Amino acid sequence: MSGEDAPAQQQNAVDQKQETKPTEEPKSEQPNTDSAPAGAAEAAATPAATTEKVPEEDTFTYRALVLTGYGGYDKVKLQVKKGKPALKAGEVLVRVKACGLNFADLMARQGLYDRLPSPPVTPGMECSGVVEAVGDEVTDRKVGDKVMVLNRFGLWQEVAVVPASHTFPIPEGMSFEEAAALPVNYITAYMMLFDFGNLRPNQSVLIHAAAGGVGIAATQLCKTVKDVTVFGTASASKHETISQGGVTHTIDYRTKDYVEEVRKISPKGLDIILDPLGGSDTHKAYNLLKPMGKLITYGAANMLAGQRKNLLAVAKNWYHQFSIHTLSLIQGNKSVCGFHLGYLDGETELITQAMSIILDLYKEGKIKPRIDSTWHLEQVGDAMRKMQERNNIGKVILTTEPMPEEEKKEETKKEDKKEDKKKDDKKKDDKKKDDGKKEEKKDDKKKEEAKKEEKKEEEKKEEAKKEEK
Repeated sequence: MSGEDAPAQQQNAVDQKQETKPTEEPKSEQPNTDSAPAGAAEAAATPAATTEKVPEEDTFTYRALVLTGYGGYDKVKLQVKKGKPALKAGEVLVRVKACGLNFADLMARQGLYDRLPSPPVTPGMECSGVVEAVGDEVTDRKVGDKVMVLNRFGLWQEVAVVPASHTFPIPEGMSFEEAAALPVNYITAYMMLFDFGNLRPNQSVLIHAAAGGVGIAATQLCKTVKDVTVFGTASASKHETISQGGVTHTIDYRTKDYVEEVRKISPKGLDIILDPLGGSDTHKAYNLLKPMGKLITYGAANMLAGQRKNLLAVAKNWYHQFSIHTLSLIQGNKSVCGFHLGYLDGETELITQAMSIILDLYKEGKIKPRIDSTWHLEQVGDAMRKMQERNNIGKVILTTEPMPEEEKKEETKKEDKKEDKKKDDKKKDDKKKDDGKKEEKKDDKKKEEAKKEEKKEEEKKEEAKKEEK
């Protein structure tokens, strides 16, 4: 339901339109009144008769973030698209207000996420906004409705066409930023904990990246069940925040072995472990389960190292890929589950049911998305960097609100400074290389002179020997 049944052909058709600006209307030629009949001249002089209304579809433009190729942060570019997207039966047009940034988007940028079509393509799996138009056969949405949207891709833009079944009404009092932060993280956390994990009172749960979007969602959902003990890994600077949010035992994964820390408190192991890491950490998670425990793996974050695809990290992750014989599962009385929201395409009933419960919990005040920061579309590179470098606590949001001119100037200055720094660094590198070459030449010259001196010494010795004879 995060969106395969959304027509991919339509998205691709929109994506293929080049970045353009509305073209100027051609100027009408001045009529030749000398040769034209008098009646025609009078008609030409009437202004109302000569102007034709340009269809809205031809003048409609909107901004969209486009993944132009795989690589660094600069591969996601802001473009202007022309032409109003067409609506098919069962679809709605949403004027997007805010978009959610997810870890899958970072992996997609590097070509590590197979649910996103090949570039050029607009990423984005969740957003919030206002319904601007409805297609035929849509009965449960109307123009003006505030909605959150869950789709496989295509939501990082100012307008998006999606199936009406992929939209959910925004509750009273929920901001557009909160609405954009809710679908992916909370549905993922809910289905893992309750559909797979069957979370019950007095159980224990390990949540990796407890300060991230899924981590905070999972922690809040754990607290809706009585006496659940939550172990959460995060860097030390985030411990106070996640403790206040409901994590019982915080663990600094950068300075401590989380397996040892868990064993100190819970020697028998844990009931549920949520694993977004993959590789060797999945092995550790399985061994940390107590009898009847459940490991739910839902990602491979260990593959993400640096701006661009790191082949060593990918290979290492695959080399340490977890696999187990069914007999070992039987003997250990453990279970292993895999979850991927992107592959639940078409499971509308499942997703709607989960979302309904989540929204009820929000209305009851039991859950509330935490927004780390909000960025303009122009700042998508900085937003991705913040998330990839694990500097966020909660959800990173993109807003479609145009960036104020003052901020644009500041951004331009920052970019100029970055470019200047790159040039300076290049000059320094070039100077180092030149200096190195000069030093090498000096060394070579010294060696040559030393050789000449040695040769002279040898010649002197030879002369001395001859004289002695």
